[in-house]
Amino acid sequence: MAATAAEGGCELRVLGTWSSPWVIRVRVALGLKGLTYDYAEEDLTNKSDFLLKSNPVHGKVPVLIHAGRPVCESLVILEYLDEAWPGTGLPLLPSDPYDRATARFWAAYVNDTFFPAFRALFRSLTEEQRAEAFENAVPKVETLDRAFRECSKGKAFFGGDAVGIVDVALGSHLVWIKVVDEVAGTNLLDGAKFPALAAWAERFMGVDAVRKVMPDGGKVLEQYKGFRAKWIAAAGSA
Repeated sequence: MAATAAEGGCELRVLGTWSSPWVIRVRVALGLKGLTYDYAEEDLTNKSDFLLKSNPVHGKVPVLIHAGRPVCESLVILEYLDEAWPGTGLPLLPSDPYDRATARFWAAYVNDTFFPAFRALFRSLTEEQRAEAFENAVPKVETLDRAFRECSKGKAFFGGDAVGIVDVALGSHLVWIKVVDEVAGTNLLDGAKFPALAAWAERFMGVDAVRKVMPDGGKVLEQYKGFRAKWIAAAGSA
């Protein structure tokens, strides 16, 4: 998505990689806020000096550059966008302090509890590893299914009638979940077990701001197969 300036004439730029869920979060949020930006694709095997200068602590994407100043870490960037442009587009966090705290809690749960469990499934190479990782991941999905019913209050999204920060935090992983399920023969967001969460996933993927930046599943699948081939080769030579 190419553009020149955001509100107030301040330039916005995103440093990212096309398939990263963390980058997808930021790009979805920018779309929900209606903010235009320049996007710079980074090669993480040969990181640019600009990336290393912009995020000297971790050297990771995404990085949001606003008026020449970098903001790092995807959830921090999402909150920054909400605070820097409070009257623009959709709010990512609720206005009520308790609801805001609840949203922050569940967004952190996605990062700190769900993702490590999913990553174990993502990295599994044997049937035994896959079975153990899937068994460990399912209770985290059960918790998210309960969280959705609590946060949505019977509405379409974690954020209620509109997409909010928890939707973006979890939804950014949906293409990767589908790809891993395809390779592993699993069904993490099983519609029979988690009908509310599965229906939410369909709705989220249909949001315009999501469809415009979500990577093609076939390309993600090819990238994942490439990752697995490298991991298998490394395991065989160990």
